Amino acid sequence: MMSTRPEGLHRGDPAYRRASLAMLAAGLATFATLYATQALLPIFTDDLHISPATAALTVSAATGALALCIVPVSILSERAGRGPVLIGSALAATLIGLALPFAPDAHWLIALRLLQGVAVAGVPAVAMTWLAEELHENDLGQAMGLYVAGTTVGGLLGRLVPAGLLELTTWRPALFVISAAALVGAVAMALLLPRQRRFEPKHISLASEFRAVVAHWSNPHLAGLFVIAFVGMGVFVSVYNFVGFRMIDTFGLSPGLVGLVFVMYLSGTWSSARAGALAERFGRGRIMLTGATLMLAGLCAIAAPSLWLALPGLLVFTASFFAMHSTASGWIGVIATRDRAEASSMYLLCYYLGSSVLGALAGLVFAATSWPGFIAVAAGVLLVAVAIAAALNRS
Repeated sequence: MMSTRPEGLHRGDPAYRRASLAMLAAGLATFATLYATQALLPIFTDDLHISPATAALTVSAATGALALCIVPVSILSERAGRGPVLIGSALAATLIGLALPFAPDAHWLIALRLLQGVAVAGVPAVAMTWLAEELHENDLGQAMGLYVAGTTVGGLLGRLVPAGLLELTTWRPALFVISAAALVGAVAMALLLPRQRRFEPKHISLASEFRAVVAHWSNPHLAGLFVIAFVGMGVFVSVYNFVGFRMIDTFGLSPGLVGLVFVMYLSGTWSSARAGALAERFGRGRIMLTGATLMLAGLCAIAAPSLWLALPGLLVFTASFFAMHSTASGWIGVIATRDRAEASSMYLLCYYLGSSVLGALAGLVFAATSWPGFIAVAAGVLLVAVAIAAALNRS
């Protein structure tokens, strides 16, 4: 019996444009929410009387909960559908964000961030799978790059807006403003997202899901991408968690001015969008290796005692990371020809687990050593990603 499954959406179709805009809005809303506290960490240490490592838990708690929930939510989407999970997750996470400014102390703030991480998991868990299922393979790269670009702009706004508002007010109103803006983005995504035409519910069992995960880890290409996600995101978040302290303590910048450092995220918007086209021309392996190598070079430059060397290094570090992430995201959907939701969710589990675990451990390293020592440890970890990217390129 011949399948009646419709063809994937092509570039130029009205539904393709709506899907691309919906995913852009999803990336903007959820990542503005996810990283809304990162630029405020130096303020938390003073206002809430906590250490930098404890302040960083407002980021690690959210990303850690997200990581642990990605696989269960992905499994849920196999029965309930990707669309309902995407919409429910974005709306719940942004609504919880409105409660953050009313947290009476650091313990409540961290607890609410953990709950927000649980709620937000549905968007990164199934967004890439939605695109891989609904879009034609030949037109997937651009839409995937646009979604990743949305996540970079969302991450930028989540950091830049609260930090900028610190020049006018305290952290609580600043956090409320970005949370309200994220809610608007989530509503826009819910209104724009087309109904799925190619989704086929499947019977779920723990045994079948376990076999799918084992099969993905048994594929050396997928396993390599999973490890790169853990290491790359872990190092990236670790640097951004603590670079603000460096800018304030060493270079004497104000917290509001330090927020402008996050404008570097715009380089990630550009590089993630370009990475798809470059991968089609030069091959995904070569782009992955180039991104990992340049990320390491930029990281080393961030250790410089001069602001005018550290800032360009941070620019290269950021752009290279997002090029690597965008390429890996698209590659997962191509390598995993079946159980794509599980493959994407495993990639993202490693991605956000790296953010949470390495981000938390980085707080201990930051407290125990100098800034050059902190960067040296991060560079040693990042060398793992460079080595794996080189192996993937050769194979």
